[in-house]
Amino acid sequence: MQNFEFFTPTKILFGKGAVADLPTEIKRYTNRVLLTYGGGSVKRLGIYDTVTNLLKQNGIEYIELSGIEPNPKVESVELGTKLCRDNNLGGVLALGGGSTIDCSKVIAGAVGYNGNAWDIVLNPDKIKSVLPIFTVLTLSATGSEMNGNAVISNMQSNDKKGVYHIDFKPKCSVLDPEYTFSVSPWQTASGTADIMSHIFETYFNKTKGTMVQDNIAEGLLKVCIENGKKAFDNPTDYTARANLMWASSLAINGLTGMGKSGAWSCHAMEHQLSAYYDITHGAGLATLTPAWFEYVLNDDTVDKFKSYGVNVWGIDSSLDKYEIANKAIEKTKNFLFNDLKLPKTLKEYGIDETYLEIMAEKAANEGLKYAYKPLEKKDVLAIYMSCLG
Repeated sequence: MQNFEFFTPTKILFGKGAVADLPTEIKRYTNRVLLTYGGGSVKRLGIYDTVTNLLKQNGIEYIELSGIEPNPKVESVELGTKLCRDNNLGGVLALGGGSTIDCSKVIAGAVGYNGNAWDIVLNPDKIKSVLPIFTVLTLSATGSEMNGNAVISNMQSNDKKGVYHIDFKPKCSVLDPEYTFSVSPWQTASGTADIMSHIFETYFNKTKGTMVQDNIAEGLLKVCIENGKKAFDNPTDYTARANLMWASSLAINGLTGMGKSGAWSCHAMEHQLSAYYDITHGAGLATLTPAWFEYVLNDDTVDKFKSYGVNVWGIDSSLDKYEIANKAIEKTKNFLFNDLKLPKTLKEYGIDETYLEIMAEKAANEGLKYAYKPLEKKDVLAIYMSCLG
């Protein structure tokens, strides 16, 4: 295990009605916020009214930015940045899932920068200050409610880039499982796949001696497998929604990845799919992950796949380790493609070979030479091709 620093400053308000305590947390920092959200679902479901009434009752002024995209665009960041500057706002309150939260983070970091918002995505060292960030989560998926990461798309250049800043970690996040009851089966499935991918990216890692991290990862994966299917089948299962919501936060708040290093292979590859075809991130990860599993399985990696098969899927440990590994991959496929009904092939998204070579090159340049199994352009292209169907 490598040396590391672990800092999680986000205050979590978890459970039914937890949003009632949010104004107190906001007023520790400001009484003027940018309220961000995506489509109209937060209004239809009453979440918007609940939050805005609480803000009014507690003397917190707000300006709204709506219409943030599922893969948030840099143009939305620019709009939010202008609103914050023009109205002298002192914080950003994100009402939604990871896309709204990610956009809000970069808005908060762009306000103090005298240049294009895309500049700070490409180089976070340009960030001089970050407005306080608060979130009310409505989708369990990205874990953005408890980390310093954000992902923004620039469709003019067909780029989707991740950016990290320690002050992107929200000051406070409200996690009420009931706010996810209305999430569609598609988004529930995609969110579950996203959570699992976050765990896979740190679990399948070459760093030795990380027993704590790996055992936590295996436990979280079992939670996703059990509760993802329950929430998919019964959207108002509070226990399932609660466990998925908390797993989402813990999967990517640093807990499973501390003391490890290396690139995230499937995310680098999926970001290209989203950048060119604007597909749902978690669904794209679901399509890519089993293909990546099969591609990287070899004598150097098989023992980790054996651990995954035995400890997560309960496969008989006395079997040959390659048999265990392959059974684990098949069980993963069955869960993602049969239980959660996610697409098996890229063609199901309307993706063909047109951009695969350029996407492979761009993905490989995202540090994949440091991945669990180092990947070059030809390797990424082979994985893409195997997913075409």
